[in-house]
Amino acid sequence: MEFEAVIGLEVHVQLKTNSKMFTGAPYYYGAAANTLTDPVVLALPGVLPVLNFEAIRKSIKVGMMLGCEIPDITKWDRKNYFYPDSPKNYQLSQFDQPLCLGGKVEIEMPSENTNEQGAHRDVILTRIHLEEDVGKLTHCANDSLVDYNRAGTPLIEIVTEPDMHNPDEVFAFLTSLRNTLLFGKVSECDMEKGQMRCDANISVRPVGQKELGVKVEIKNMNSISGVKAGVDYEIKRQINAIKRGEKIVQETRRWDADLCITQSMRSKEQAHDYRYFPDPDLLPVKIPQELKDEIKKEIPELPFDKQRRYIKDNALPYNLASVIGCDLALSEYFDEALKFSKNAKALANLIVNDLLREISVAKDNGDESISISNCKLTAQNLAGLVKLTDDGVISKQMAKEIFPEIFANGESVEALVERKGLKQNTDTNEIESFCKEAILADEASVEQYKAGNEKAINALVGPVMKKSKGKANPAMVLEILKKLIK
Repeated sequence: MEFEAVIGLEVHVQLKTNSKMFTGAPYYYGAAANTLTDPVVLALPGVLPVLNFEAIRKSIKVGMMLGCEIPDITKWDRKNYFYPDSPKNYQLSQFDQPLCLGGKVEIEMPSENTNEQGAHRDVILTRIHLEEDVGKLTHCANDSLVDYNRAGTPLIEIVTEPDMHNPDEVFAFLTSLRNTLLFGKVSECDMEKGQMRCDANISVRPVGQKELGVKVEIKNMNSISGVKAGVDYEIKRQINAIKRGEKIVQETRRWDADLCITQSMRSKEQAHDYRYFPDPDLLPVKIPQELKDEIKKEIPELPFDKQRRYIKDNALPYNLASVIGCDLALSEYFDEALKFSKNAKALANLIVNDLLREISVAKDNGDESISISNCKLTAQNLAGLVKLTDDGVISKQMAKEIFPEIFANGESVEALVERKGLKQNTDTNEIESFCKEAILADEASVEQYKAGNEKAINALVGPVMKKSKGKANPAMVLEILKKLIK
């Protein structure tokens, strides 16, 4: 019997705000344990929550980017459970009236040919709701320690329909979602810092069966590749268990990244186990149309829309458009460079092949802080390098050779070329003299070229370039050589 997997995800994303969801207490990553708390965070008697408007605003922005319906009224509920990381023994969340309903995330599946675009489709969302995060538990040999710094930070939970069927779709979904959120500048989405976390609900069923199988939830996956690996393992585990005649039970399992297996944690809770009820301390929130209209104006161009624009309007090949279009920093750098040069393909090639290589080398050499946004090579200077090449002032080979230097020191490319005397030699008489010498010195290559072997002329180019100390214009050299041989 053939089986298929059915997968739904619950993605928790920490919003980028200065203060927490229901209090003015600050939050930032890396503070000493339990220093970013106040009476509200610690749930001391007599305190009351106050809404963070910026968190509500950013949540609506996410919903609009993902095509959700934004209702006119939303409310807050208590999700009751007892666990050390929740100081109140309940979590302020949303149950039946969330901020965002429906929606979708466009994904691109990998193609067998990396230079060709893969198939696109939409993964359907159920909802997005806003809640407060919990603290962080650290389990030691004999103790469990809790840090409440993260407790109370604004957290959106993005819930998908059971709309994915394999690990590749899960990987594509999380990658696309993360890119979209980064473009919206609503979160840093750093999974290693807990700013984006994912739980996967997985079931398997015989191919052709409409009824869903028993659902198992996986937690403790802290990277997109880790989620893919965990989902892949769990699908195989469930299928093998069914084939052995075992019964799948509804439970929560954890992913052990070291052993590459899932392990049972507890039986899965149902919604009624949390005893949701409206929070008596927080009134429902009315979302006026004026606010929706205001936020709508802030929606950025989304990654795949940018990718399509680069292909259509800038004639970029897919392999370049896909790298630049889906990365916020790269696309901003590229768009800035386009203000100074219209040779989009040359700019894109330098960014993808040379600039990213130099950044990688700098990181390998210990400069972990370097990035596209803070490197010394400005977009305008990169465009200047392309212009000098297009105008024939320097050769493409020379541009490649000086790239590491202008990246390292940020010197104007025009100034560097002038200082080092790198301008190409376009003196026709001198180049013609070099070409004549090369022809007389290599009669065999000349005869091969005359016989129809067009590549044979390349053997003559090298000596000419050597004579000119690399400054001869290669196109001019080829043209003169062909003319002289003819």
